[in-house]
Amino acid sequence: MSTPTITVQDLEVFADRLDTGRAAAIYREHGALIVRGLMKPYLADIRRDIEASVAQALALLPQAQQVREGWNTPDGTLFLPAPAHFGRAQQIMVLGCRYDTSAAFFRSAFEPKLVDILAGIIGPDIELFMNGQCLYKEPVGGHPKHLHQDSAYFEHRFEGPVGVLNYAVDTDLVNGALHVVPGSHRLGQLRHVDTFSHLGLDPAEWTWEQALPLCGEAGDSIFFHVRCIHGSKENHSNGPRPVFIHRYRRPDDYVVVNATTADNRAVAEKHAAAAKKENAQRGLMVRGFRPYAGS
Repeated sequence: MSTPTITVQDLEVFADRLDTGRAAAIYREHGALIVRGLMKPYLADIRRDIEASVAQALALLPQAQQVREGWNTPDGTLFLPAPAHFGRAQQIMVLGCRYDTSAAFFRSAFEPKLVDILAGIIGPDIELFMNGQCLYKEPVGGHPKHLHQDSAYFEHRFEGPVGVLNYAVDTDLVNGALHVVPGSHRLGQLRHVDTFSHLGLDPAEWTWEQALPLCGEAGDSIFFHVRCIHGSKENHSNGPRPVFIHRYRRPDDYVVVNATTADNRAVAEKHAAAAKKENAQRGLMVRGFRPYAGS
C-alpha cells in the first residue's frame, strides 16, 4: 500500500475545543481519528469496574470451559494461553466487563460529544452494535493483537460499525499502544489467517512498520473504520493495559459474515448473500429513530 506519510497530528482533535465537522472529515479521509480527553469524565468509575471484573474473572478461572478461541469463564471473560513466566496457564484477553455489567461503561457510550461526531459520520440515526468490549493486556507480556480488520470478524451489508477504542490508562509503545494503517479502510475486505490472537492479516504481507502507533493518555479515544487495519503489541510494563470499546452503526445495517477463524469465515462467506437483519440484531438507539421496516 503506497500512501503519503500520515502523522499522529494529522489524526487528532481535542475534546475541550471540538470541531465535530473537522473530526468527521479526518475519519472519512483516514479511517481513523483521535479525540484527546473525550472519556476523561468516565474514567474513575470505568476503571473501578474493570478491576472488579478482573478480580472476578480470576476467581472464576477454575470454572473456565475450553472453547475454540481459548477458555471462557462463567462471567464471559475470554482467556488465551499465557507465557511460561505468568505462573498460570491462561491470561485475560476479553474481559467480562460490558454494558450489562457496568453502568459506567454503558453511560460513556452516550457521551454527547462522541455521538455528535458519529452523526457526522453515520448520519442522524445511530444504533449501538454489540454489548461493549473491554480488552485487557496483563502486565509483563500481556497478549499481542495482530494487525487485522474488524470486518474479518463481523462484515456488514453496508458501511459497518464505527469502533471507538478508549484508553483506560496512559498507553505507549511499552504497554501496547494501538497501531493503525491510515487509509487502509479503502482497500476493501482483505484475506485473514489464523493467528495466536485469532483472525489477523498475514504478517509476511502486513508488518508493524507499516502501521502508525497512537500513544495517548487515559481518556483518549480512537475512532476507527471497521476495515481500518489496526492491532497492538504485547504489554511489557508492570501494570495492566485495559481499553474499552464502543461500536456504532446505521440502524439498517447488519452482519453478513460472522467469524473467529479462517475456517468458519470461509463457511460464513458462502451464506452472506442470504443474510438479513433480524430482530435479534437490533441494538439500542443512541440517537434518532428506527422506523418500522416490516418483518
